[in-house]
Amino acid sequence: MTRFTVGSLAGKTARHAMLIAALALTACSSTPDDETTGWDAQKLYSEAKTAMSERGYEQAIKLFEKLESRYPYGRYAQQAQLDIAYSYYKSEEPDLAVLACDRFIKLHPNHSDVDYAYYLKGLVNFKEDIGILGDIANKDLSQRDPKAARDAFDTFRELVERFPDSKYAEDSRLRMQYLVNSLASYEVHVARYYYNRDAYIAAVNRAQVAITQYPNAPAHEEALFLLVKSYDKLGLSDLRDDADRVLRTNFPDSQYFAGKTDGNRPWWQLWE
Repeated sequence: MTRFTVGSLAGKTARHAMLIAALALTACSSTPDDETTGWDAQKLYSEAKTAMSERGYEQAIKLFEKLESRYPYGRYAQQAQLDIAYSYYKSEEPDLAVLACDRFIKLHPNHSDVDYAYYLKGLVNFKEDIGILGDIANKDLSQRDPKAARDAFDTFRELVERFPDSKYAEDSRLRMQYLVNSLASYEVHVARYYYNRDAYIAAVNRAQVAITQYPNAPAHEEALFLLVKSYDKLGLSDLRDDADRVLRTNFPDSQYFAGKTDGNRPWWQLWE
């Protein structure tokens, strides 16, 4: 039987410690030198901004992160948080851009540039909205969810309500109007999708959403038209006639009345 003494165990432990230390030194020596070592906050920020101006957003993000890690307090670190959000936005990383904006808003709710954080967050989702609502032809719209558009609208609305005099407020209002029209149009497209598949109750529900949630949107005319047709298909004559009256009152020159050429049939039955 092999016998171990206290001395032999201590010797083995010491040799193991020396081996681990040697391996650690080897690993450290193989790590490339960080050229930013010793840079102050101003230098890091300047180099990161240069990378941004040259569209090197990935490099800019790395430098901004180093800046915030090494110098977490002060104006450079705060500005770096905003610039990281913008760099993610330009790098087509919308989720990370939104997270960065939310982080800045949470950490600096009273910062002089917090309105820009809201605006940038809205822009990120607005750009996603273009992808969702900008190409709706030949799509199964019942399976789509314009969450980005709704998030963008909510963010722009919060900006306008909290900072009505912000230099970003007017542009936010214009984008909100676009989003209202887009979301109403989306609901009407879905209502039409359901109507064409004989799902008349679903068509009614989506048309009503367009009318009630997005007031004064141009899509209201078609939404009312779909209500008239869907109620007719469901045999709900009172509701059909009510929708017809609303359509005539609000859109007396509606294009949908153009089909009224046969006195023996209601106008909406000509649109089959």
